[in-house]
Amino acid sequence: MARITKGILGGFSGKVGTIVGASWRGQDIIRSTPKPSSRPPSEKQQLQQDKFKLVISFLQPLKNIQTRYFGSRSGSKSRVNLAVSYTISEAIQMAGTIPELMYNKVLITKGDLTGFQNVGAAAQTGNIIRLTWENNSVQGTASESDKVNVVCYCEELDQFEIFESIALRTALTVDATLPALYNGKEIQVWSYFHNSTETLASNSVHLGSFTLV
Repeated sequence: MARITKGILGGFSGKVGTIVGASWRGQDIIRSTPKPSSRPPSEKQQLQQDKFKLVISFLQPLKNIQTRYFGSRSGSKSRVNLAVSYTISEAIQMAGTIPELMYNKVLITKGDLTGFQNVGAAAQTGNIIRLTWENNSVQGTASESDKVNVVCYCEELDQFEIFESIALRTALTVDATLPALYNGKEIQVWSYFHNSTETLASNSVHLGSFTLV
């Protein structure tokens, strides 16, 4: 079913028979339904498809964060689109013919809020990741009311744990406690700030890889 967007003389979105209506860069367009190709993808096309699948699968649980805090919407590109594009171009390396993520290059958020100063992390007994940092609340766009967020990912379990607004910038330390199933597992850890009105975030920082105890 198609949807008329601007009255009977306006554009429409959706499919009618063999015609598809859509909006592209602010313009209403109509195109024919693409025919499926019976030709196998080239090696280059297959590699690009593999990269895309890897990145989409990895970023899907972060969609709610990146919808709010990854750059600025640009034309027809959403913030999620920008996150996908960045990750494919900047955070993938090849292991032979297999694409893999470089976690230290991954950005969870991308924004203009002043980030951490001298932040570090360490694993503590009890499946705890402890963050410490210095107070830079008077620098740049920072504020004492900015909130700390922590994102943890376990490749073995293919699972995220996300801790939002768990401390203020002025706290200078915070513990993120993960569930028992992560005990003995290696996890990747990122952190970022967002402001009190949840309209602006800093670039996330990758804090390293840790084995929980």
